[in-house]
Amino acid sequence: MRYRPNGKAVPMSNTSLLADRYRLGEVLGTGGVAQVRRARDVLLARDVAVKLFRPGEDLSDARRIDNEICALAGLSHPGLVTVYDADPGGETPYVVLELIEGRTLRERVEDGPMAVEDMRRLGAALADALAHVHARGFIHRDIKPSNVLLDDDEIPRLADFGLVSMAGGAGLTRTGQVVGTAAYLAPEQVRGQEVTAAADVYALGLVLLECLTGHREYEGTGVESAVARLHRPPVVPDHLPFDLVRLLSRMTALSVARRPTARECAEALRSPVADPPTAVVARPPRSRGLLAAASAVALISAIGTGISAWNGVTSTGSEPPATNAPASNPARTADFAPTPVVVQPTAPVVTPPPVQVVDRDTPAGAGNSGKGKGKGKDKKDGD
Repeated sequence: MRYRPNGKAVPMSNTSLLADRYRLGEVLGTGGVAQVRRARDVLLARDVAVKLFRPGEDLSDARRIDNEICALAGLSHPGLVTVYDADPGGETPYVVLELIEGRTLRERVEDGPMAVEDMRRLGAALADALAHVHARGFIHRDIKPSNVLLDDDEIPRLADFGLVSMAGGAGLTRTGQVVGTAAYLAPEQVRGQEVTAAADVYALGLVLLECLTGHREYEGTGVESAVARLHRPPVVPDHLPFDLVRLLSRMTALSVARRPTARECAEALRSPVADPPTAVVARPPRSRGLLAAASAVALISAIGTGISAWNGVTSTGSEPPATNAPASNPARTADFAPTPVVVQPTAPVVTPPPVQVVDRDTPAGAGNSGKGKGKGKDKKDGD
């Protein structure tokens, strides 16, 4: 297949097969640089997903295609979409991927928040996959719900390596330009600083938080959403288990140094820690004499207070400020006392450099939402 300028595909040959092997079918997703279609591998008699890239006009587009294909070919993990075949140098570059029958995590979150245990299982699997990616020197750079594919058993696969880069390697974007999904960019990406594996951990933290709350933490336009994280940390609900609050707060920390590795995230999500017990301090026994003296003092104080009130006299500063809101959960307050992690310290507002945020809009690549809200021809995922 090849593309006309209007983006529609036309046959590459009279055989109607791509590379004399793949019979293209329905469109599963369409984005700015690629189209994903269901296909039939007539050689091996199996269904696959074919990602067809629109040939770019500059060298960076060609490099991105090469990077994605090379990264996918060099990675093998149960939490990643498997690559079967590719041709990055043809008239229409393409990559053939495992077809995931199911839906995206974005569609799952639209159905409502996840239970904590379900989120732990999903998060551990995704963190494992990310750890594998990072261990081989790659950074995904576009972790978001629509790039997570769920099969019929809700097993997640991380997809779409269109922005993948080598750790420490040169970027493919123009100077002063940030390419990614604004709602999930790490603070250092917004500032135009070096991007490391910690940026993927930050984005995963926002994704897991969204799974629990059912909504994005940073809404708004691309620029508004991107800059918002420089002004305030994510709000992690304090009703969550103590260890989960601490982990999500660390994953989404403004400081790169505070964030755990993907491997540490996977281990923490698989090994929940019970909330610390509330300390109960026994009062020492009092003698009858002391109790009697205390009672007398209390009685005198009460009498004095009554007289002052009767005469309309109020001692300045003698009364504490009134409060009408009782503590919602004293036990939780005690739980968080040792490590105040619910609200991260707000760093001074730093004006970011004048960068251009290019909000990415590409399909995940290998999902087939056969139930309900699948991505049709005219559907785009704006995550």
